[in-house]
Amino acid sequence: MNPDLLVNVSLFRGLPAGELSHLAGTLRVLDVPPGTALFREDEVGNEMFIVVTGQVEVAKGMNTPEEKILKTLGPGEYVGEMSLLMPRGQRSAGARAKDHARLWVMTRADFDGLLDRQPRLAYNMVEVLSERLADFDTAAFQDLVEKNRQLQKAYDELKAAHAQIVEKERLERELQVAAGIQISILPHSLPKVAGFEFGAHMAPARVVGGDFYDVFPLDDDRIGVLIGDVADKGVPSAIFMARTHALITAEALRGGAPGAVLRHVNQYLTRLEQTDLFVTVIYGILDRRTGQFAFARAGHELPLLVNAGGTVTELPHNRGMPIGVIPEFDLDEQSVSLVSGDTLLLYTDGMYDCRNPQGERFGRERLCEVLRDLAGVEAQAACDALLKTLLTYRRGADQDDDVTLVTIHATG
Repeated sequence: MNPDLLVNVSLFRGLPAGELSHLAGTLRVLDVPPGTALFREDEVGNEMFIVVTGQVEVAKGMNTPEEKILKTLGPGEYVGEMSLLMPRGQRSAGARAKDHARLWVMTRADFDGLLDRQPRLAYNMVEVLSERLADFDTAAFQDLVEKNRQLQKAYDELKAAHAQIVEKERLERELQVAAGIQISILPHSLPKVAGFEFGAHMAPARVVGGDFYDVFPLDDDRIGVLIGDVADKGVPSAIFMARTHALITAEALRGGAPGAVLRHVNQYLTRLEQTDLFVTVIYGILDRRTGQFAFARAGHELPLLVNAGGTVTELPHNRGMPIGVIPEFDLDEQSVSLVSGDTLLLYTDGMYDCRNPQGERFGRERLCEVLRDLAGVEAQAACDALLKTLLTYRRGADQDDDVTLVTIHATG
């Protein structure tokens, strides 16, 4: 397969030439005659298809009297990617070849691998899915107008009723897509490093949350650690979160210091984003040889350090402003040395803002007390214990905000 053909696929826009060459050797070529069903609605999907030649129809109720063609795709377009983003992987529509078609087939494993290697892919997905949602909303509106024209006697009543249904379905689709994007950018596993353990847990308050985290190797000796919290919840914050995460990880992999990484990302977001959203972030680099964790804090909650003896310390800090507010902003840059038995906790404000049925906040003091009892505990076990304590404290009360934890434990 010629890698140059992949340049015309919007999903792969901006990927390095080496990645395109890798994909060219990985994707399977499939030739199908007219009328061949690629997949059916409600099936569990583990593949997506990219049109090389010919056309592919996307339809609801395919091959039934109620069939409705949603879109006809041509060369360079793709279908089936939604099932790779959905938690259950269920197909939302069917697809078939309209005429003789040649397709590239990408499996779920290939897609997940590409997303791990190229965080920019999440940003590309956000752009393409946003365009598709806009196109779908336009088609749904036109269909609604046509139906109302045919039912003139009940026009006013049906217009209001259908508008509510369309809006509900649209919101549910957006939530599902955004939730898939959020899940897709979280690490599938945490790095294993001699002398250190990592733990992490995220519990969103809604279907789509604004929290995110990542732990990723920068080279043989340095590990990048990231945690963030986008203001507000729902679809806009999830899209902003995906973009911010992609920018930070891409900038971090270029090798910059934490402060430089966040400043570059802030410059980009404040220059190009037209939104009231902002994000608090901690990005740091752990050097396994020295135990130094150098980090930059942009308006985020202060890390807590507990040593082997159970002493909990709030790290020294300066003023730090969130990312995305103003181009020139204050950034808190610090460094802490982790010795054997130390555990460093990074968290979002949902941890201590959690409330019990009486409306009482969990608070920072309770957090410190629980952390004191977890001195010396393995990193992931500490995260799990903190979340279990929070769940017990809530006693069934609604969770008002996302809760995200990342722990770094020095094993010696």
